Amino acid sequence: MSPILLTLLCLTTTGATNAQELPKNSKLLISQLSAPPLKGMVSSGNQISLNGRTLPGTWLQQSGKAGQVTTHISDGPFRQLIGVTFLNSNSSAKQPIQWFSTATTPLVLATRLVGAYRYLDITNFAQASGWQIQTNGNILVIVTPKAQITNIVQSQEPPEASAPLQQTRILVNLDRPTPWQVAQGSAIAKPQTPSSDPDTPTPKPTTPPNREWTITLDGIADPVLIERYTPQPPAAAPTLLPNLLKQLLPVTPTQPIPPAPEPLIRQVQVVKNQTIISLSVPFGLSPQVKTVANPNRLIINIRPDPLEERDITWAPGLRWRQHYVNLGTERFPVVWLEVNPRKFGLTLKPMWASPDGLGGTAPLIQTAQRYLAVAGINGGYFNRNNRLPLGAIRRDSQWLSGPILNRGAIAWNDSGQFYFGRLTLEETLITANNQRLPILFLNSGYVQSGIARYTPVWGATYTPLTDNEIILVVQKDQITQQLPGGKVGGTTVPIPPDGYLLALRANATSAASQLPIGSAVSVSSSTTPSDFSRYPHIIGAGPLLIQNRQIVLDAKAEKFSNAFIAEKAIRSGICTTATGTLMIAAVHNRAGGYGPTLAEHAQLMQQMGCVDALNLDGGSSTSLYLGGQLLDRSPSTAARVHNGIGIFLKPRS
Repeated sequence: MSPILLTLLCLTTTGATNAQELPKNSKLLISQLSAPPLKGMVSSGNQISLNGRTLPGTWLQQSGKAGQVTTHISDGPFRQLIGVTFLNSNSSAKQPIQWFSTATTPLVLATRLVGAYRYLDITNFAQASGWQIQTNGNILVIVTPKAQITNIVQSQEPPEASAPLQQTRILVNLDRPTPWQVAQGSAIAKPQTPSSDPDTPTPKPTTPPNREWTITLDGIADPVLIERYTPQPPAAAPTLLPNLLKQLLPVTPTQPIPPAPEPLIRQVQVVKNQTIISLSVPFGLSPQVKTVANPNRLIINIRPDPLEERDITWAPGLRWRQHYVNLGTERFPVVWLEVNPRKFGLTLKPMWASPDGLGGTAPLIQTAQRYLAVAGINGGYFNRNNRLPLGAIRRDSQWLSGPILNRGAIAWNDSGQFYFGRLTLEETLITANNQRLPILFLNSGYVQSGIARYTPVWGATYTPLTDNEIILVVQKDQITQQLPGGKVGGTTVPIPPDGYLLALRANATSAASQLPIGSAVSVSSSTTPSDFSRYPHIIGAGPLLIQNRQIVLDAKAEKFSNAFIAEKAIRSGICTTATGTLMIAAVHNRAGGYGPTLAEHAQLMQQMGCVDALNLDGGSSTSLYLGGQLLDRSPSTAARVHNGIGIFLKPRS
């Protein structure tokens, strides 16, 4: 087995260290370990110590000419921990970058794909930057030169072609280049001034609260800057005498004084040799951070459209793109991956959070790394309370979870063929005397009256999801037990590895008398449309957006609520184009406002060239993953999800 790939198998946040801990039916994962070893590989690991702080990040070192050791870091931590900007590239072997350098002469780093990651050769870059690098077991230790932050200046910039509105700019001056990170925090609650009239309720805020953002630099700010941006204590409460005078003197009506705008820079502080600049950014705006040289500066522009256009060939057949797509006067930031699964050894597989069954959620970045996926996107819906699936999951021709409510789904095979439609799974329990009973749900968290079936992929056991179920144990096509389910969550029933359980709910419990112990039973299964049965992999979500280039959105028919239909929210989508390319896309909040409605999402996907398109779970679930990083958002703002669609590199022969 390749040493580097064995190491990469361990590079997971769940701690999986051997093939037995991987999900069932994951032959693809095991096959990735058969790739040839990396020539000259000296060491590798999954942690990076940056100026004393140990953080997750994959790396490797390789011996080169004349015994020189070269250092390679995967591009996720290189971007997010160091603050490097990736520039457009049409070669997967080279990545131009910008880091305290000029855009006219960008630095170009060599890249290589190993396992599920792309690595950048940072040897010369680190040497030119004065970094000290050494290894300590699986930790790559990086120490950068000490930097000083000499000034922080806020100004208003006039409108320009790329930003038609006036924007606020913050300049952070440094004596030398240094790593920096940007992170989005939580909403900042606005203090409410109580009404002076006890009979008048305190007015509710009419605008969404500001959002906290932090810019963290490896450097020490001048004490004058810390003092300048230290929050002042609140004003003292009025004394009793002025209040008495107000009651005795005639009251002259006055216009209410509007509250002073909240300062953009909330605080500057130094914590453990890092300077943290905390910002209070109004709703609809976000920071766009760039670096320049001569003098060395961070330029932080606060603008409604911070997304920078990108078109990067990340691997053969895998392209990372992002830009704004216009719908009338609205501008929507879209980040997407274009995948050509027919020509370049890329395959797609469903993936789910738990290695021990279908219950559970995890950040997509964690699930993708556990599966050794090169890229991925969140998939279908799930119950956030019990973390159970609410839609179709089929992998390698085996149903993991059945569809619900005739909702939209995507199906595909390993040859790069795809099929979109609204999907129903029709399972029937057939008795020895040819009695037929419909099975309405398969391994599903969607709970309704009727018969539901639970197979070993659900997990080792089943716990009743409704009161007073009757549980039938089926082994080797024969009913071996009838058990009372009791109260919700009160009983745990083992699922036989050579069979399944039938949960009879509500009015379906009467069928138990027709299914005595010892009865022989079988299950027939088919899909509507029947075309779905021809594909080994399926993910269900919905609603279906586009078929044959035409918008076919009908969220009511797929039983989505009116509130869901009307909501303006961040969206995920998957589609195919006329050239057979697959696109997985994340659409975030429009410039200055909220995300698209479902109707707008369909129009955006159509405008991007989609022939067939499906809406995936969205909102905080939306996550677009590539090589150890989320492309569309900060990991801290991404919710835990149940399942997703992974993109894998086929092992080379």
